[in-house]
Amino acid sequence: MRARDAALILLLATAMPATLPAQDESAAPAMDAQAIVRGEYVFHAAGCEGCHTAKGADAGFLAGGRALATPFGTFYSPNITPDPATGIGGWSFEDFRRAVREGVLPDGDSLFPVFPYLSYTGMNDQDLGDLWAYLRSVPAIERTNTPHDAPAPFGWRMMLPVWRGLYFDEGPTEAPVGMAPEWYRGAYLVRAVAHCGECHTPRDWLGGIDGTRELAGNPDAPEGDGSIPNITPHEDGLGGWSASDIDAFLTDGITPDGDFAGGAMAEVIQNSTSRMTEDDRRAIILYLQSLPALPDED
Repeated sequence: MRARDAALILLLATAMPATLPAQDESAAPAMDAQAIVRGEYVFHAAGCEGCHTAKGADAGFLAGGRALATPFGTFYSPNITPDPATGIGGWSFEDFRRAVREGVLPDGDSLFPVFPYLSYTGMNDQDLGDLWAYLRSVPAIERTNTPHDAPAPFGWRMMLPVWRGLYFDEGPTEAPVGMAPEWYRGAYLVRAVAHCGECHTPRDWLGGIDGTRELAGNPDAPEGDGSIPNITPHEDGLGGWSASDIDAFLTDGITPDGDFAGGAMAEVIQNSTSRMTEDDRRAIILYLQSLPALPDED
């Protein structure tokens, strides 16, 4: 097994919009009906359902237990329903904010980076507060989290601060000035909320994102899906796709040659991109088409 397969531990992008609101780490959001509606939209855009709901007809919505297989063991998603004993019902908003933006649990332990907090750290205050409101509104399900099945040292949380020190920078980074608002929205969705780079950007041998090859594809796809494709404007990626082609793919999973998305991407389309507004998909397309055109790795 190649050491670079550490990338798979990050299953499920590099400058962030300069115009995002400042992050307020103390203010709890309002729990009103409109916040819940907005939060449901963020929830779908962020792909939460795909990881936090186990497969099977009897799986509890957001009750965790989804198995995420990696070369270092199998990690299981946690219960994020409002159950106070087994979910996040006992969390404060600050606990939630810290987990999403910093990858740190209420007890101070680090989250395994299978949770994409390296991308979610760029989420703005409005979306984070709305997402919290929505998650507090879903039915509480009592389901104890499944322990991770990862051999030592890969299952040792004590090792995670070292990894974080190498790869994690909290908060959005600076973005080019003078871009259109639609470009900033697309960058925010791709790099933070939809966390596309977590799968579509290659990793180094320790599993860190290779920022020099943003969205240029990842040969180490999870769970037998094969390589994850290049989605830069190069001919190896989306260079031959029109804006309409990309929109059709994000909406219905149809490729320009009449094929359909499969594997993990099919689930992303079903649960996330197909539920976005036309304006948001257009912003994503604008951003993707503005990227440097990078060829596949030899």
